[in-house]
Amino acid sequence: MHQEREIDMLGLFVRALRKHGPPDALYLDNGATYRGHTLALACARMGTSLLHAKPYDAPARGKMERFWRTMREGCLDFTGAVSSLHDLNVRLYAFVDEHYHRAPHAGLMGKAPETVFSASPRPPDDFDEKKLRDALTVHVRRRVRGDCTIPMDGVDWETDLGFLARSLVTVSRCMVDPADPPWIEREGKRHVLIPVDPKKNATRARSPVCRDLPHEARTPFDPTAALLDKALGRKKDPS
Repeated sequence: MHQEREIDMLGLFVRALRKHGPPDALYLDNGATYRGHTLALACARMGTSLLHAKPYDAPARGKMERFWRTMREGCLDFTGAVSSLHDLNVRLYAFVDEHYHRAPHAGLMGKAPETVFSASPRPPDDFDEKKLRDALTVHVRRRVRGDCTIPMDGVDWETDLGFLARSLVTVSRCMVDPADPPWIEREGKRHVLIPVDPKKNATRARSPVCRDLPHEARTPFDPTAALLDKALGRKKDPS
């Protein structure tokens, strides 16, 4: 990962789900990267128990730390100079897939993780790409600005539905591919948002805004007078 953010971790999670399907449980460190709302929601939708190591409990993370040590001694110490993050990642993937998963582990009584995983019976699973996207789709409430722009995740988006200006809407976004734009669903139709072009937005036509009527044009609010008129049978002068 280029950065230690939830969105980067979700990219790794998506690749694992496509390869192995949803796990029964996901055991993670206690860092903020692994405590985001999107991950918790996705696990709940897939039926995966999301577990976190207890803070300040080193033994609870023993298996994690042992893996880091094994990876460092068996892979990272021998990588030498690499020209890019991609070069490092392919070496890590090769080490994990071709050695770590296939080597005997003392904690598994001399068995390899790949052998133990394959031998465990797994019920039939109909998990597909649609269910993956549904699990990682988030919905948030946002107020559309007067210029029809909507802020989301630090980026300003724009809708061509001018009548939604200044109104609250539900914006949806699928985190399977963060590059996909968010959208608004209205009356059964999906309206995809577009990144704001400041120059075009500054010159686009605005929808008319309802403004308050002048004070003299407003209907006077006097409920007791209306009740008195009704009790006396008086009719209000239309003028």
